[in-house]
Amino acid sequence: MIRRLGLAAVLAVLAVPMLMPGEAAAQRQRMPSRTELGGQTEIPQAQQEKTFPLGASWSLVQLNGKPVYDRRATLIIDKNLRGTGFGGCNTFSAAAYPLRQQGLAVGPIALTKRSCDKAMLDFERAFLTALRGTRNWDIVNGRLVLKGAAGELTLSRSL
Repeated sequence: MIRRLGLAAVLAVLAVPMLMPGEAAAQRQRMPSRTELGGQTEIPQAQQEKTFPLGASWSLVQLNGKPVYDRRATLIIDKNLRGTGFGGCNTFSAAAYPLRQQGLAVGPIALTKRSCDKAMLDFERAFLTALRGTRNWDIVNGRLVLKGAAGELTLSRSL
């Protein structure tokens, strides 16, 4: 008990100089303003957030930076936040949630089990892997760009 009181007394003695108002005010200095530092005088306006185009139909034109000419893959995200489309061989569906700051979360993908050649299945696997791994979206020159750790998809609006 005496040890605790001794420790409390030592802490109180050390804390008293920090609590003295006159000394603290003397040590406090006025911070220079932004204009005195040569900084901007106006606060930059925040860029308006884009709205994800729900209900629009999109066709794949680039997969991981390479043009897609001989294959077809599509995507529609409806107002119920359901992503559906064609992967090249099979149709698919998944939950797809546009998030703030142009984020996009795609849930597990349900896929039909049609039989196709190996090249088509490889293309479909690459497309769906990139779609499932999507983290961000943007509209660039009228095209929907989906980016994630698994790849990048560029889709053009279709009819």
